[in-house]
Amino acid sequence: MKHNNRKSLLFGLQSFSMLALLTCALVYAGDDECLATGTFGFVCGLQNPEDLVLVPETDWIIASGMAPGASIYLIDTQKKTWGDLYPGDAPLARQDMETYGACPGSPDPNAFVTHGLNVRPGNDGHSTLYVVGHGGREAIEVFDIDATGESPVLTWTGCVMLPEGMVANSVTSLSDGSLLTTVPLFTDRTIAEAMAQKNTGAVFAWSPGDPGFVPVEGTGLPYGNGIEVSADGQEFYVASSGLFTVTAFSNTNPAQILRTTSTLAFVPDNIHMGPDGQLLTAGLIADDSTCGNVRGPDEFDLEAFAACPRPFIVQSIDPETMSGKAVLRGPANDRFSNITMGLLVGEEIWMGTFAGDRVAYTAVQ
Repeated sequence: MKHNNRKSLLFGLQSFSMLALLTCALVYAGDDECLATGTFGFVCGLQNPEDLVLVPETDWIIASGMAPGASIYLIDTQKKTWGDLYPGDAPLARQDMETYGACPGSPDPNAFVTHGLNVRPGNDGHSTLYVVGHGGREAIEVFDIDATGESPVLTWTGCVMLPEGMVANSVTSLSDGSLLTTVPLFTDRTIAEAMAQKNTGAVFAWSPGDPGFVPVEGTGLPYGNGIEVSADGQEFYVASSGLFTVTAFSNTNPAQILRTTSTLAFVPDNIHMGPDGQLLTAGLIADDSTCGNVRGPDEFDLEAFAACPRPFIVQSIDPETMSGKAVLRGPANDRFSNITMGLLVGEEIWMGTFAGDRVAYTAVQ
């Protein structure tokens, strides 16, 4: 199967999972073959599948598409195939006016760009998908997942708009429908400032009945990226791509810092709770002999960072102690780089990318 990897990665919405909302075009150059390399297999043809979540009680993965014209994708982890899940030819919509009455309607399918994902299990084969949406508007888009049929079906049910000028990266949800989302860069902040370990953004919160998202005092970080919440909703965890850490906060306003990891060897991106109760995050090695050291004194070059394949790490973190261990180390690979996350599905780890045309998978070691 042939694929063209030289895709123009236009994030004209300032959005770039790992380090920031991009305002230029990036080109990911790689091999045109969708062949396994070493222990890594690929499912090819997706546009920038930046985040991945597992449909509860199934082996199906939902992947975002962080590029203009991309879809929300559905991946069959058994057959190693994929298809368009939303918007597709006939996007389904049924707005929940009681909860999302302030939402102006379903997103423009011709302008829809998706980023971070979160899924919350429901009942009777249904669950809720929360999607960081860009393109025609900046909002958290909400979908019902119906997994009772042969394959999951998405129906859009509402949205929560971001404040004017704010662009989100990742989202997580609580049992009452409340949302937390990271805004990595305020409008007057830059990636260079984040990499210089200056606070550039914050976590924003919304609960049903609120008029909109509001910043959570005490959550300023240098490029707050992935976000996840504890099972009891009392804590949340944020990956800082500028500090190379994951921080545990109390879920209050103002939030209180509870614990933090030591400095990681990689630039952490998305973060999700695994089935074993451990946090799972991933990212590119910060100091590489070929690509350089992003911790260096020179101003951070986003295009150079994305264009040079780096080794990566998928790491588990104990949310109680914030200690961690690498569950997977991957070498630099010109077919698949810019890794954003790892997802455990059975005996495999699946990985997304902010700039590439495929997802990767490998057996758990």
